[in-house]
Amino acid sequence: MIARTDIVEKVKLNEVVIAVIEQAFNDLVQKKVSMPPIMRIDVPENNGEVDIKSAYIEGDDSFAIKISSGFFDNPKLGMPSANGMMLLLSAETGIPKAVLADNGYLTDIRTAAAGAVAAKYLTKRDSKVAGIIGTGAQARLQLQALTLVRDIEKAYVYGRSPDKAQQYKREMEEQLGIPVEPVSEAAEAVRNSDVVVTTTPATKPIVEAASLHKGVHITAMGSDAEHKQELSADVLEAADLFVCDVKDQSTRLGELRAATSERVERDAIELGEITTGKERGRTKDDQITICDLTGIGVQDTAIARYTYHYLFKELENQKVD
Repeated sequence: MIARTDIVEKVKLNEVVIAVIEQAFNDLVQKKVSMPPIMRIDVPENNGEVDIKSAYIEGDDSFAIKISSGFFDNPKLGMPSANGMMLLLSAETGIPKAVLADNGYLTDIRTAAAGAVAAKYLTKRDSKVAGIIGTGAQARLQLQALTLVRDIEKAYVYGRSPDKAQQYKREMEEQLGIPVEPVSEAAEAVRNSDVVVTTTPATKPIVEAASLHKGVHITAMGSDAEHKQELSADVLEAADLFVCDVKDQSTRLGELRAATSERVERDAIELGEITTGKERGRTKDDQITICDLTGIGVQDTAIARYTYHYLFKELENQKVD
């Protein structure tokens, strides 16, 4: 078993991990990938859910099965809402190679890295201002991820709790060295930003088309279940380009489910089609672009394999020394 402390010490959100996740999107398009639908267990009395995700990439010697939980009242108890673990299995024998007891850390890192990949291909190259909807762990990581692919000079943040928004401001200003301004409405963050990331478990839309402007990009990563939704249907209709990780999953669990016209679903592009060059991402600065990230098993296999091989190499080097 590999403990969370060892994983956190070695695996960071950086350009290397972003490249690992981008390659996972490439593999999904270029290779034969076995990726079953998400299995989800709801625990409504405790505002919780557990997702099980997995994927095998042809040619790899291992693959991951990931158990990820989200219990969204946990912050009231002084605990993070996200948790979980990953099991890495041999693709040759099925024998477990490692248990990654990361408590949800790797899911957080790979999700943020996916946001960076989306921003790399879909935001304006000169994007300077970010808008973050939400104040939790993923809201922090998504802003950090944006700074790795764009020269972000300022951020706006909206959260339901003004106190948490102020705490977010203090922590992110210290970490990133850029000004962060809390706002009282999500629309204000959208109107003033080049790139917006929504990071909430919202069940009703929090971004409306009225707040959109030419050139804005929105990455929505909160909706991963049938009852969740962060973007209103008119946002999808207003977009010049709608991108998602997997169309079937976005239609079932993500923002594409809210589309009111066949055009949006028909014209939707998967992110891997863009990263591999099969389709084009943003082509004009005035385009309104949307990316819906529901989280897919191939990302989990990619980050688990990277973590295992990276830490295993470190352990081998220590033995040699």
